[in-house]
Amino acid sequence: MLVQQIMPYRILLLLPFLALLAGCVNNPSKQELAPQTITETPPAPNIRIQEALEAFETSEPEEITPPPESQNLWQYLTRGYQLQDIRHKNIEREIKTFAARGDSLTRQLRKGEPFLYHILHEVRERGMPTEIALLPGVESGFRPMAYSRNGAAGLWQFMPATGRYFGLKQDWWYDARRDPFASTNAALDYLQKLHKRFDGDWLLAIASYNAGGGTVSRAIRRNQDQGRPVDFWSLDLPGETRQYVPRLLALARIIEHPERYGVALPEIENDLRFVKVDIGAQIDLKVAAELAEMNTDELLLLNAGFNRWATHPQGPHYLLLPTDKAESFSRKLALLPDDQRLRWTRYRIQPGDSLGKIARQHGISISTLMQANHLKNHLIRTGANLMIPLSGSATVAATHTTPAPVKKVRYKVRKGDSLYAIAKQFGVKVADLRKWNRLAGDSLHPGQKLTVVRTM
Repeated sequence: MLVQQIMPYRILLLLPFLALLAGCVNNPSKQELAPQTITETPPAPNIRIQEALEAFETSEPEEITPPPESQNLWQYLTRGYQLQDIRHKNIEREIKTFAARGDSLTRQLRKGEPFLYHILHEVRERGMPTEIALLPGVESGFRPMAYSRNGAAGLWQFMPATGRYFGLKQDWWYDARRDPFASTNAALDYLQKLHKRFDGDWLLAIASYNAGGGTVSRAIRRNQDQGRPVDFWSLDLPGETRQYVPRLLALARIIEHPERYGVALPEIENDLRFVKVDIGAQIDLKVAAELAEMNTDELLLLNAGFNRWATHPQGPHYLLLPTDKAESFSRKLALLPDDQRLRWTRYRIQPGDSLGKIARQHGISISTLMQANHLKNHLIRTGANLMIPLSGSATVAATHTTPAPVKKVRYKVRKGDSLYAIAKQFGVKVADLRKWNRLAGDSLHPGQKLTVVRTM
């Protein structure tokens, strides 16, 4: 910020001097550099102009104090508040709960350091209340690997069906719900859609993000039928949702006045923490970590969407990397031979081999071997080839979270139900409902019992 403010004045002072040199040098044509383009060997500058610039750089710059928001992310955050004037006893209750946590709240907020600048920037770009940037703190404690017992995942805790609706890819290789970049875009799209649906009421939009738009709409209709107010505080909503909205507002209030509530905010500078780097094709995550001079855990914190030892074969072909490592990584990646992007070895099956024997020989699990070769059973054929991932684990990212257990529930079909409505209610696919219940079509009848497999 300081450099940007000083430079226009310094350039004006230099113009007459540079004009004297214009007759001695050629005026280079302008070139537009594409965003994120990294030039390995920049063109040599004109020596005489460069000497003049270097001489001028030694002079004392004018003292200009940058605005506080350039130094402190919390100040930048609170300047964009739009909901700070809302008052309610439930907000005060949540403030007391947060304040009683002491250092644990500080530690939770510190976990948001890698992601908050990006989230806040996106929120401000859309003109949304910056309180929204704190929603991942309420949802997941700013943990991209967070996985709820209901099956929600990531910073923004998307359910599988909702994530797919908003374009978040989910398969064996990759779960975009845990991708900080992709999930933030999807979450803000979702919130803006809810904001429009509820006629510009942000509290109802935030409540709907938690409970679902249908739940909030039904609560509004009930109040309308009874001639009661339809603001958030007047609605009969699930207990979790009644707590959810004031909790967000309470967190925002504490961050605005930490000294008032005896809370120490972690020091977080208002700077970009990561950039999106194009990798072009699939790459082993351990190879990527070595190129970036990071350990794998550090890389996975920013790239939690990848479930396996490598990025997705069909994309996305990007990695999120710390800003100070991106340029070096890109240079090294450009020099890396294609056959070194993935660490595999090919094994030819011998007579007497079994999956267990081959797995033990290579120090990996049978399930890893089956997943790497898309095997549905243990049957293998002598002379065929198996691909062995040398990274040693088919689920590098997945080891950081505990898969949720599942349970079967019985659902009794009611009048007006459809497979689509039931699937949406439970956050599952219509195709899965058909499979679990051996249904040939979509027809249902009241009283019919369906089996639904849910994550716990």
